[in-house]
Parts: sequence; structure tokens; C-alpha cells
Amino acid sequence: MSDFDFESRIIDIPDYPEPGVVFKDITPLFDDPEALQAVVDTIAEHFSDKGITKVVGAEARGFLVGAPVAYRLGCGFVPARKPGKLPREVYSQTYSLEYGTDELQIHKDALTPDDVVLIVDDLVATGGTAIASAQLVEQSGAKVAGFAFILELSFLNPRTIIAEKCPQEVFTLVKVQ
Repeated sequence: MSDFDFESRIIDIPDYPEPGVVFKDITPLFDDPEALQAVVDTIAEHFSDKGITKVVGAEARGFLVGAPVAYRLGCGFVPARKPGKLPREVYSQTYSLEYGTDELQIHKDALTPDDVVLIVDDLVATGGTAIASAQLVEQSGAKVAGFAFILELSFLNPRTIIAEKCPQEVFTLVKVQ
């Protein structure tokens, strides 16, 4: 793992988006070229020997991390989008959030049974988006190789929640206790 200090580039914003919540702003990781390169390289290097053929990133910040990781791994990128954003036939997966439900979709022709997929997102909290992304990959017949995130809100136990449905490795750069 990289010895880069990712945490020093994350800014705590108290009482956002509501009182009592401390928002973890990761945008400084993206505007600092050294930090962005460290994020992408660390994730890509960790999964470099897993035979990854595609990276799936959830809308929208998963695109910011997933696409450059795919480039670094020399593979394709598949966006998992909100309903109504993709123009061709899609697989859909509804999932639970802390405050309701949401849905992700991928094009039906984006993955094949030969694909080995890394699911990448900026943050894992309750694991809902990650599990939904994995279920989309499985609907296509492809194989999930693992999950990668910049931030893990470990006090919400996302690894346990994900492990109940997906036995693959969860890799994170920063764990928030």
C-alpha cells in the first residue's frame, strides 16, 4: 500500500449536510495532482494481478475514481448510472439507502461472462451501492474481483454488510472510525 497521506487531503465539514454530521470532503484529493495520482496508482497497483478487464463505477463520483483506475489497469470502464441516463437496453438494480431506496443501471452489452470486474467508488458507508453494483455485474454474467474505495465509514460496518452478499475483497485507502 502507498505511504501517501490521503487523510491530510480530506477536509472535515461539520454540520453538513445537516447538524451533527461531519462530511468528509474528498475533492482536495482530486485537485492535487500528486494526491490524484496516488489514489489511482494505489488502487490500480493493489488489483494489478487480478486479471481485471473492466472497472464499474457508480454515478457520479465513482466515475472520477473508476475511469482513471481503468485507464491505469489498461481495461474498459462501465458507468453504473441512475435510471433514465443510459440510451440502450439496461440491467437495473434497486438498493436501500439510509433514508430510502435508489437504483443503478448498466448497459446490457457493457459486460460479458468473460469479464473480471473491479467495482470502484469514492465512499462506502452502508454498502448498498457496492452490493447493487455487484448484482448488476452478476446479472451480466461477469465476475466481481473486488471492491475499491477512497473512504470507508467503518463505524457503519460496510465490510460486514457487503460480505453477507459478496465474498470479494474490499480495499479502502482511508478508514473513518
